[in-house]
Amino acid sequence: MYQEILITCESQEKRVAILEGRSLEEFYVERQGAQRSVGNIYKGVVNSIVPGIGAAFVNIGLEKNGFLYVQDLTLPDYEKIAELVDRSYVYEGAIANNNAKRQPDIKDMLKMGQEIMVQLVKEPLGTKGARLTTNISLPGRYLVLMPQASHVGISRRIQDNKERQRLRELLKGIKLPPNMGMIVRTAGCGANKREFLQDLRYLMGLWRKIRNTFNRKTAPSLAHEEYDLVLRVIRDSFTAQANRLLVDSKQEYKRIMHFLNIVAPSLKNRVHYYTQDVPLFEKKGVEDEIAKIHDRKVNLKSGGYITIDPTEALVAIDVNSGRFTRKKDPEETATMVNLEAAREIARQVRLRDIGGIIIIDFIDMKSRRNRNKVLDTLSSALKRDHHAKTDISNVSELGLVEMTRQRVRKSLESVVYQTCSYCQGRGLVKSSATMSIMALRKIKKVLQTNKKKTILVFAHPEVASYLVNEHRLALAELENKFRAKVLIKQDTGLHVEKLTIEPV
Repeated sequence: MYQEILITCESQEKRVAILEGRSLEEFYVERQGAQRSVGNIYKGVVNSIVPGIGAAFVNIGLEKNGFLYVQDLTLPDYEKIAELVDRSYVYEGAIANNNAKRQPDIKDMLKMGQEIMVQLVKEPLGTKGARLTTNISLPGRYLVLMPQASHVGISRRIQDNKERQRLRELLKGIKLPPNMGMIVRTAGCGANKREFLQDLRYLMGLWRKIRNTFNRKTAPSLAHEEYDLVLRVIRDSFTAQANRLLVDSKQEYKRIMHFLNIVAPSLKNRVHYYTQDVPLFEKKGVEDEIAKIHDRKVNLKSGGYITIDPTEALVAIDVNSGRFTRKKDPEETATMVNLEAAREIARQVRLRDIGGIIIIDFIDMKSRRNRNKVLDTLSSALKRDHHAKTDISNVSELGLVEMTRQRVRKSLESVVYQTCSYCQGRGLVKSSATMSIMALRKIKKVLQTNKKKTILVFAHPEVASYLVNEHRLALAELENKFRAKVLIKQDTGLHVEKLTIEPV
């Protein structure tokens, strides 16, 4: 399928959209001053050691200290390295199992005030500081260099046995310095030795630069900053499968061409500088698709739909048949909608960058075969997600599927939106009728405890209108009973749930 990568750059924001045909498959946003920190390498100082949880807190120069677990300090954990870069890998040969032996005491491995090189693998989220590792990994286009581990492996996403055998033979002919390792990324499928050597030379030069910076700087400090959004996309997503890349910034166009000159010269002819007056995303019809990304309801082509509701603990996704029905066979209806929903859910999870626990409520299906078919479709669609690891449970008898998706940074929603100052995340505010009744109670209480004969009530216009029109008789009864005057005033600056009552 025809794949296009669109990059639009403004003074405060860079956006990337990846299209397959006319479908928006991936979307990324990065704002000035809020660049992603996953992959950054720091010269840190051990600030405190907590043996009870087997972790150390390391000052890396951020607002909060990062935390370093003992398992991220011992032998390299290849699964974590995989998750950081290319989701997951299969490794050839024996792998040391850190859990097979008694876990060492972190006090024997670190000292207070010790300076160490650490890499950030999970951004600070909420009150938690960044998660760190000492197992450094440097991703290239085809390889991941592990400068402190002597292991060589191949991505498990490369499943063709002939290709795996070809890559094994190819890797045998590439010599690495002692105690260094590398993993072939998914993009390495089909690559030749020359391309691997070119990638390796680039990564070795990068590692030398990082070591020199580390030795020169004082802690805490940044030794290596991960690429910004544009260069990350060029490195990780702009492969031979991409037919064209359009960028609307001359400066970024030059930077991309310079970077490709180093890592992939053969792709330079696919990069084009977009100069038309119509904005790039509008020209390609992407803006309308982006506007729908955070909609609660997502319509399916069949007439069914899914709803996506984030909560504090998890994200709930519900599948509904909507107007799509086949009266003769409800099971077939449920299966067809569920299959379409499974593919769309995988796309939405990727587009919205949803992380954590996700509960999917598919339409009930009686047939185990149909349930397995839906689960297989979901699993297959999620394989396209190269940026986060996912785990899926079986479909329950009620049609529920529980899955987890690795969360290493803030979701797209948290970047674009903030908590509503009105509802504080509830998604609801009290109705005008409810607030009018509450206002009557408060007015009565003030009249009972205050000798003033006139009181002013300031309320949101909708609440004030409801009081004057719907509760006119109730107000009159209060005025007669307490021989007072109640004046209702509209205040457009007031929250719908706020009231101000002033005796005068």
